[in-house]
Amino acid sequence: MEKSQNAGRAGYYLYIIPGMLGFTLVVLVPLIANFVISFTTWKGGNIAPRYVGLENYQRLLADTVFWSSIQHTVLFIISMTIVPILLGLVLAAVLFDYISAQFSETWSSFFRAGFYLPQILPLTAAGVLWAWILNPVGIINAVLKGIGLDFLAKNWLGDASFALWAVSAVIVWVQVGYCLVVFMSGLARVDPSLYEAAELDNASWFGRFRYITIPMLMPEIFVVALTTLIAALKVFAPIYVLTSGGPDNATTVPSYLSYYHFFTTNRVGYAAAIATLQTVMTIVLGILFLRMQSKQEGGR
Repeated sequence: MEKSQNAGRAGYYLYIIPGMLGFTLVVLVPLIANFVISFTTWKGGNIAPRYVGLENYQRLLADTVFWSSIQHTVLFIISMTIVPILLGLVLAAVLFDYISAQFSETWSSFFRAGFYLPQILPLTAAGVLWAWILNPVGIINAVLKGIGLDFLAKNWLGDASFALWAVSAVIVWVQVGYCLVVFMSGLARVDPSLYEAAELDNASWFGRFRYITIPMLMPEIFVVALTTLIAALKVFAPIYVLTSGGPDNATTVPSYLSYYHFFTTNRVGYAAAIATLQTVMTIVLGILFLRMQSKQEGGR
């Protein structure tokens, strides 16, 4: 009996092999290779890398561009995690508790699909669209000038004072649909009798939102917060498409800085050090977040 059980378990392990092979080849091997290269100076190609120890990391810690990229990442955490979660919660509650109830589920689904549309659009296409919208002669400035607010028209992506905020606004537009859909699915499992009892007690909409919706959605909030936090720490595509880190490094983030040194300055070892430090930060913050989640769930 025991032998048959062991044979059955061995059969299950066969299904793990493709995933483990993919993880090893796509994630683990490049990760180890990147870590090793970060201790070298290398121009790439057929030139042999030269071991330099911690020199890349010492240079990195003194690099003002790198530290400004970390500061930009903090803003992107706000625009990819905090703001979309807050907006997603409010929109999900409105669609679920008001639009669906007062109008129909069809209208609720229509608005939900509309908010989720930026998530399924190719980011390159969305970036080209927003680059046109935020252009000095784009639609935003045209509207501002058309209504007599010429003084508000800016070079949104070309001015270092506004570029970071403009990219952050685009990221909020992209991310809010993801948060909304996850929260709407979470609300589908909430017992309607909770809202009915709250209405009988004359609870306001905000009261129901605060004391029923948010507590019941805490598992979904943690999942969304973790996934969007990791996405914010490694954000690359919006920066690459919209600003290429400019103007004057005003929108540079660690991922783009690593890419820039890999393929433009050919300082492969230095770029690998940036990627390694970014990976460490992501892992540490992810572990801290998961511990916070486990403590919160354990305290219930």
